[in-house]
Amino acid sequence: MKKVLGSFCISSVMLFLLAIFLAAAPVKAADPTVADEKASHPRIAAAIESLEVALAELKEAPHNFGGHKAEAIRACEKAIHELHKALAYRAKEDAKKKK
Repeated sequence: MKKVLGSFCISSVMLFLLAIFLAAAPVKAADPTVADEKASHPRIAAAIESLEVALAELKEAPHNFGGHKAEAIRACEKAIHELHKALAYRAKEDAKKKK
Protein backbone atom coordinates (compact mmCIF):
# COMPACT_ATOMS: atom_id res chain seq x y z
CA MET A 1 0.00 0.00 0.00
CA LYS A 2 2.85 2.39 0.88
CA LYS A 3 4.55 1.58 -2.42
CA VAL A 4 1.38 2.41 -4.40
CA LEU A 5 0.84 5.62 -2.43
CA GLY A 6 4.47 6.63 -2.95
CA SER A 7 4.23 6.03 -6.72
CA PHE A 8 1.00 8.01 -6.83
CA CYS A 9 2.59 10.95 -5.00
CA ILE A 10 5.63 10.96 -7.29
CA SER A 11 3.41 10.80 -10.37
CA SER A 12 1.25 13.61 -9.04
CA VAL A 13 4.26 15.83 -8.35
CA MET A 14 5.68 15.13 -11.81
CA LEU A 15 2.36 15.98 -13.48
CA PHE A 16 2.13 19.15 -11.41
CA LEU A 17 5.65 20.22 -12.45
CA LEU A 18 4.88 19.43 -16.09
CA ALA A 19 1.72 21.53 -15.91
CA ILE A 20 3.68 24.46 -14.46
CA PHE A 21 6.33 24.13 -17.17
CA LEU A 22 3.74 24.05 -19.97
CA ALA A 23 1.84 26.98 -18.51
CA ALA A 24 5.03 29.04 -18.29
CA ALA A 25 6.19 28.22 -21.84
CA PRO A 26 5.62 31.13 -24.21
CA VAL A 27 2.96 30.50 -26.81
CA LYS A 28 4.34 31.21 -30.25
CA ALA A 29 1.90 32.83 -32.64
CA ALA A 30 1.16 30.72 -35.66
CA ASP A 31 2.94 31.75 -38.82
CA PRO A 32 0.72 33.41 -41.42
CA THR A 33 -0.60 31.00 -44.01
CA VAL A 34 -1.99 31.31 -47.51
CA ALA A 35 -5.46 31.02 -45.95
CA ASP A 36 -4.65 34.04 -43.77
CA GLU A 37 -3.49 35.92 -46.85
CA LYS A 38 -6.71 35.04 -48.69
CA ALA A 39 -8.61 36.57 -45.77
CA SER A 40 -6.38 39.66 -45.93
CA HIS A 41 -6.76 39.97 -49.70
CA PRO A 42 -10.38 39.03 -50.44
CA ARG A 43 -10.33 40.37 -54.01
CA ILE A 44 -7.40 38.13 -54.91
CA ALA A 45 -9.16 35.17 -53.30
CA ALA A 46 -12.32 36.02 -55.27
CA ALA A 47 -10.30 36.29 -58.48
CA ILE A 48 -8.84 32.84 -57.93
CA GLU A 49 -12.31 31.44 -57.35
CA SER A 50 -13.72 33.14 -60.46
CA LEU A 51 -10.83 31.93 -62.59
CA GLU A 52 -11.29 28.36 -61.33
CA VAL A 53 -14.99 28.48 -62.26
CA ALA A 54 -14.20 29.96 -65.68
CA LEU A 55 -11.49 27.34 -66.24
CA ALA A 56 -13.89 24.51 -65.45
CA GLU A 57 -16.48 26.02 -67.80
CA LEU A 58 -13.92 26.37 -70.58
CA LYS A 59 -12.74 22.79 -70.18
CA GLU A 60 -16.30 21.45 -70.27
CA ALA A 61 -17.42 23.58 -73.22
CA PRO A 62 -18.12 21.59 -76.40
CA HIS A 63 -16.88 24.38 -78.69
CA ASN A 64 -13.46 26.04 -79.04
CA PHE A 65 -14.50 29.71 -78.83
CA GLY A 66 -13.22 30.53 -82.30
CA GLY A 67 -9.86 28.87 -81.68
CA HIS A 68 -9.20 30.68 -78.39
CA LYS A 69 -10.18 27.91 -75.97
CA ALA A 70 -6.74 26.30 -75.53
CA GLU A 71 -4.96 29.60 -74.96
CA ALA A 72 -7.70 30.80 -72.59
CA ILE A 73 -7.32 27.59 -70.57
CA ARG A 74 -3.53 28.09 -70.37
CA ALA A 75 -3.97 31.73 -69.37
CA CYS A 76 -6.44 30.86 -66.61
CA GLU A 77 -4.18 28.12 -65.27
CA LYS A 78 -1.18 30.48 -65.32
CA ALA A 79 -3.13 33.27 -63.61
CA ILE A 80 -4.39 30.93 -60.88
CA HIS A 81 -0.86 29.61 -60.36
CA GLU A 82 0.65 33.11 -60.16
CA LEU A 83 -2.00 34.35 -57.73
CA HIS A 84 -1.36 31.37 -55.44
CA LYS A 85 2.38 32.08 -55.62
CA ALA A 86 1.75 35.74 -54.78
CA LEU A 87 -0.25 34.79 -51.67
CA ALA A 88 2.38 32.24 -50.63
CA TYR A 89 5.10 34.89 -50.98
CA ARG A 90 3.08 37.34 -48.91
CA ALA A 91 2.56 34.69 -46.20
CA LYS A 92 6.31 33.94 -46.17
CA GLU A 93 7.16 37.64 -45.83
CA ASP A 94 4.59 38.13 -43.05
CA ALA A 95 6.04 35.13 -41.21
CA LYS A 96 9.52 36.70 -41.36
CA LYS A 97 8.17 39.89 -39.78
CA LYS A 98 6.70 37.98 -36.84
CA LYS A 99 10.01 36.32 -35.97
